[in-house]
Amino acid sequence: MATAVKVVGVGDFTPSQVVSNETMARAIPGWSADLIREKTGILERRFLCEVDEERGRAVRPTHGPRSNTDMSELAVRDALKMANLAASELDAVFLITCTPDQPDFSHDAMQLHRRLEMRGDAMALMINDGCGGTPYVLDLVHKLVRSGAMGTVAVVASNFASAFIDRRVYSDELELEGTKKLSGFLSMYVFGDGAGAMIVRAATGAGGILESSSGNAHEQLVLRRGGGADVPFLFAGARPVDFAFVVNGFAVATGYPVHMRTCLEAVGGKSLERLREVHRYYLHQPNKRVLDKFAANAGLRPGQMASTVQHYGNTSAAGMLVALSEDVKHGVVALGSDALVCIAAAGANVHYGAQLIRL
Repeated sequence: MATAVKVVGVGDFTPSQVVSNETMARAIPGWSADLIREKTGILERRFLCEVDEERGRAVRPTHGPRSNTDMSELAVRDALKMANLAASELDAVFLITCTPDQPDFSHDAMQLHRRLEMRGDAMALMINDGCGGTPYVLDLVHKLVRSGAMGTVAVVASNFASAFIDRRVYSDELELEGTKKLSGFLSMYVFGDGAGAMIVRAATGAGGILESSSGNAHEQLVLRRGGGADVPFLFAGARPVDFAFVVNGFAVATGYPVHMRTCLEAVGGKSLERLREVHRYYLHQPNKRVLDKFAANAGLRPGQMASTVQHYGNTSAAGMLVALSEDVKHGVVALGSDALVCIAAAGANVHYGAQLIRL
């Protein structure tokens, strides 16, 4: 009998601090609060950092969770508790984020490994990725567990956007080829902080991840040019915007539905016939407007799609896992219930993927 890859625990952490559109419009001038709401459908977001509206800067917290690693740890511990597993039973932890506390040497994942007191032979890797990274990595984990190479794996995704709030950086403009210019302020309006985690485990019997797929396209939906060898931090030609996460709004609006349709067809068939029984969809949420338009065009029924972006902001790779964890805690779906759910995402430059999961 083939090995089943089952979801045995989910967890999440989102900050309690609610930040309004009015605050963001004052801190990072560009759009009014009403225009942010109209264009994105986002009403508010959750941040770890406070926002100094006058200076347009982040104010780091001095107590409680205060880092990307902190949020990730809380989400993983939450998932382990639900799974009734000790961290010593994990064969690996894979952390997906583009906002690590320190960018090199898998820092945040290694910190998780140390804090959780995982086994020395258990792997700890940080994957620097954006919105599509969660199902992309889940597809890799599915292959590893199904092959017998690993037995129990934690996948955690996080986003710490508020740490990057800086008016100098996000009020600058990025010039693309030709005459097109992109401002960074949209990113600070749409993103939010949070972390979500999932524990998968090898098992016998039916259920678990029924279909899994991932792939690559080559389109820059989000740009961040600074920080690498091309544009080091002290490079003489660097500009503030080089260190901003710059969302290409038009590319997202036009590319998202194309790539997401590819994701759903990969696990549901060209006519999406295998998705007819899906109870709940956990899709990447760029903003509320783009998400709702895609759901309507894809024929999703009211109540089928989990949506947190209007209150949490776009939490990048964490969004799907946060939404799933909240649904489990609120009784919308339950592990062990045989409910069929679908996870799908595409983002950044572009990783995409999807899973069809029998809980």
